[in-house]
Amino acid sequence: MDCIAELKTLLSRSERTVFFSGAGISTESGIPDYRTPGKGLWANLASEDYLNIDSFTANPEKFYTFFAPLFDVFRNALPNTAHAFIAKRGAEGRMLSVITQNIDGLHQKAGSDKVHELHGSLMTSRCMRCEEEMATVRVFRIFSKGENPPRCPACGGVMRPNVIFFGEMLPPAVMDNAVKDSMNCDLFIVAGSSLSVMPAAMLPGYAKSAGAKVVIINRMPTPYDSMADLVISGSLGEVFKSAEVC
Repeated sequence: MDCIAELKTLLSRSERTVFFSGAGISTESGIPDYRTPGKGLWANLASEDYLNIDSFTANPEKFYTFFAPLFDVFRNALPNTAHAFIAKRGAEGRMLSVITQNIDGLHQKAGSDKVHELHGSLMTSRCMRCEEEMATVRVFRIFSKGENPPRCPACGGVMRPNVIFFGEMLPPAVMDNAVKDSMNCDLFIVAGSSLSVMPAAMLPGYAKSAGAKVVIINRMPTPYDSMADLVISGSLGEVFKSAEVC
């Protein structure tokens, strides 16, 4: 049986699928990933210089200056074939949830309504002083008017996006729910993740140990390929389009 046929069989038999998505699903919507040699965001930049919480706290101006042009890339990105495939699976009632390492909100734009965002969301921001929240597009509008860093209209505190910076813990409740779904699914599909960031990379192992089938779809090998029931190398959009099931 070829890989696509096997994937279709696994999908047709599953009633409790979990999709675990990484940067690879969003690159097909034009959002750069982090680690692809020569292309990723960190190819020429040290991540801690921009997305470390201590660096942000000490010098938020540097973050906003760096990230302002990238924000429009995230804001204007549209869901692709893979996002749509996953959302359709959810609409059919055959999916437990999406667990994502991405901060772009594309799963929600595609129509998925149960999404565990392990690294937070770039779409909203909050004040570091009073916790007032607002849409990040409004924050960057303030920035575009010359206020760097953008400050809270209510109290004057520095605004920060609701993402998890390097040096911060993943949200315990979000991680707990992700682990719970991983251990209760019957099919766990990794979609575009290198599975190199802990503790999120442990989730396929939780699923496997609880008896689920594990599928890894990624352009590059991952450390967990040997434990997977099926490994497919290629474009997520092309794979899911080929695996469309009734």
